Amino acid sequence: MLKLRRAPAKGALLLRPIPEGGPPHASGFRGRLGEVLEVSPGDRWVGADGACTAHEWERVGAACIAAAGDAERIALDARGFPPSCAMALGTGAVLRAWRFERRKSLGAKPRRIELLVDDPTALRAAWARAEAALAGAALARELVAEPGNHLTTTGFVDRLRKLRAEGIEVTVLGRRALRRLGAGGLLAVGQGSAHPPRLVILRWRGGFKAPPVAFIGKGICFDTGGISIKGAAGMEAMRADMAGAAACAGAMLALARRRSPCPAVALLAIAENATSGMAYRPGDVLRMMNGQSVEVVDTDAEGRLVLADALHFTARRFRPQALLDLATLTGSVVTALGHHRAGLFGNDAALGAAVTAAGEVVGERLWPLPIGERHREDLKSEIADLKQCVPAGRGPQPDASHAAAFLREFVGTLPWAHLDIAGVDQAETEDQLAAKGTPSGFGARLLDALVERHFEDPHRV
Repeated sequence: MLKLRRAPAKGALLLRPIPEGGPPHASGFRGRLGEVLEVSPGDRWVGADGACTAHEWERVGAACIAAAGDAERIALDARGFPPSCAMALGTGAVLRAWRFERRKSLGAKPRRIELLVDDPTALRAAWARAEAALAGAALARELVAEPGNHLTTTGFVDRLRKLRAEGIEVTVLGRRALRRLGAGGLLAVGQGSAHPPRLVILRWRGGFKAPPVAFIGKGICFDTGGISIKGAAGMEAMRADMAGAAACAGAMLALARRRSPCPAVALLAIAENATSGMAYRPGDVLRMMNGQSVEVVDTDAEGRLVLADALHFTARRFRPQALLDLATLTGSVVTALGHHRAGLFGNDAALGAAVTAAGEVVGERLWPLPIGERHREDLKSEIADLKQCVPAGRGPQPDASHAAAFLREFVGTLPWAHLDIAGVDQAETEDQLAAKGTPSGFGARLLDALVERHFEDPHRV
């Protein structure tokens, strides 16, 4: 990934972050973020725009990589910087340098990134911590980037089984086990596909005995919309409908790599929402794992069905100290928040505040949205305990809030937060920590930071 050095290696492109109002130059360079000045061959200044916070320095590191163009060997000059700023600069650089080229015939030469610091030995421990989070984000991105014909439900499971080498316990529940459990939502969503649904349990035991922190991820490997089929335009992006599950897997890898003392568990509800003679239909009534019956209104609102079973299973089996689910769930959250923030719902103000703070630390920002009494009333059904969603055609609907109200029915009284990450799972502009059009890995670093900041002290449990 990145090497700590005192001086640049021969042939490396030297990139120097320059704060706004830095050394004057005849070119008019003023150090604003996005400004680049080639001082001499192999030496470029990059605007740092008065960066102060860790996330701002990460953005500077990303800007350095963008300024490097196709250079294969890069040296970031952080000499004289405080250690926290140097680490953030390197973190942003590694995140922006990530590329997915596994499916290309020739591949690409690996980029070599050097972080120049005054004392590499003093920063090795801090960088090892940063590398754990970066490994989690990279795993999440790689999973999201995989095409649907490669990351089928069984292909996803095969990738997750490799986490056993990291000390993570991996348990896979197939159709037979899901039938015994009564997972009507997950089974229905997956029944139209040749690729069978799975519920995968990832468990990290940690270093002290306590109820785990639980992550639940939507893992729809491809989403056609089912019988309520999507339009062709943009459907290729539906290979990323498992970004929530990918983020949860990435967070578990980060915890394992840094040997977190906190017990954690991730439940990944994996399926493909396909069309066939076996596909579930609008108007069907499903029996969920918690015993409730659900009237299907729209088969393209499948994510809440698989999450509902996973949430109930997690709450009943593990009794976690906190439940957090991540999903590319609704288009309405994108309408509300665009591509800048994920929607945050929940039933516990303290947990919501902690998740929001962790997101601010790593630049994966959230915005709280409501679950009102009316949202739950809208889900009343005449033929079942509740509807899966509100029928289309009744004017603009707050579907993100309806989805959250639906999910809350399967949580019980445990502290719970729901992150609707539709709209932030891909980088939409060039000024982000991922190149435009590539997966962001949103959620993996956020969950890791949350655990580190709020759940690793056994005396607080």
